[in-house]
Amino acid sequence: MLFLTRWFGVTGSDAERSLASEQSDIEEIVEKVLLMQANAAAQQHRPLGRGTHAKGVGARAKFEVFDVTAGRDRELAVLLARGIFATPGVYPAIVRFANSDPNINSDFKPDVRSLSFSVDLTREGTAVPDANVGRQDFSLQNATTLPINDARAFLATMKVLTASSPAVGLLSLQFRDKLRVLRTLLLAQLQARQTTKPYQQLRYWSTVPFRHGPIDVVKYSATPSQDNPVRPLQRSNPNALQDELIRHLKEDSEMSGFDFGFQFLDAYRMSYWGKRRDANFWIENASVEWNETEAPFHTIARLTLLSKSQLQPDAGEATYFDVTGNSTPDSLPLGSINRARRSGEVASRKARMNTDSS
Repeated sequence: MLFLTRWFGVTGSDAERSLASEQSDIEEIVEKVLLMQANAAAQQHRPLGRGTHAKGVGARAKFEVFDVTAGRDRELAVLLARGIFATPGVYPAIVRFANSDPNINSDFKPDVRSLSFSVDLTREGTAVPDANVGRQDFSLQNATTLPINDARAFLATMKVLTASSPAVGLLSLQFRDKLRVLRTLLLAQLQARQTTKPYQQLRYWSTVPFRHGPIDVVKYSATPSQDNPVRPLQRSNPNALQDELIRHLKEDSEMSGFDFGFQFLDAYRMSYWGKRRDANFWIENASVEWNETEAPFHTIARLTLLSKSQLQPDAGEATYFDVTGNSTPDSLPLGSINRARRSGEVASRKARMNTDSS
């Protein structure tokens, strides 16, 4: 199995990537995403929900952008000061903590947790250079990488997950796609086997890269403060995670905060199994970690929850996040997975909301 996680499924060069077939793969991915979304609702006898992150809770927050020049050398400060991070300020935000599964399960079922949030860029008195949208969205998970490496692995995995049985789906695939699925499922299982902790105690990563200005590429992370208030989770409560977050918002005098930062893609320093790779390797392979010792994170903002700000169920269901559609020119998502996932997410959202608007 080490062979699967170390070597197979990771593309070493552009020559190994089939960009010509990627669009047709994406069209089929959309079909499978909608099928999985419908299957999850039918199996649980409930209305259509989100295609992923079906169970969650939303709240309001504030996103404070720091002065990136403070305590840093000028060269680094210039690199950090791009897009919304160019000017210190405080922006309103909407956050949603969730479980990643498309089914609504007990919070103690092994799973990856997510933190998604949108930042309102229209706050009066704050100018966002070259912003072409009214908000910027972020989507993070409590895992450093995405187990699905690229669009090809995405499609193969969706074929298995939406088949009449996993065995039938796996047998229908070509040999290399079988290996892609096995690698994806193995990585997903490893990521899900984490100790269940309250949402406000977890660290989250973007798992995929984003543009940062015209040249640089980064990944994001949100690190919880050590003193974020929590109470022990009750294992007898299948909704323990969301109930604990709601309790926190209603009762605690101090609200949880997360230091927000990013790491730069540095192909000259970063290595994969001891070997240097070109920039596209790090952009296109979503399942490959950017080692923090080679690409350290720089804290440039802080996300803080607001007291008594839980979104009501209807408002929570209407909330959505789109890191492609709600991005600035300085923050566009990059890589195969980012190219593939937006089409599926938009189609899933339209189906869920029963509307033709995106």
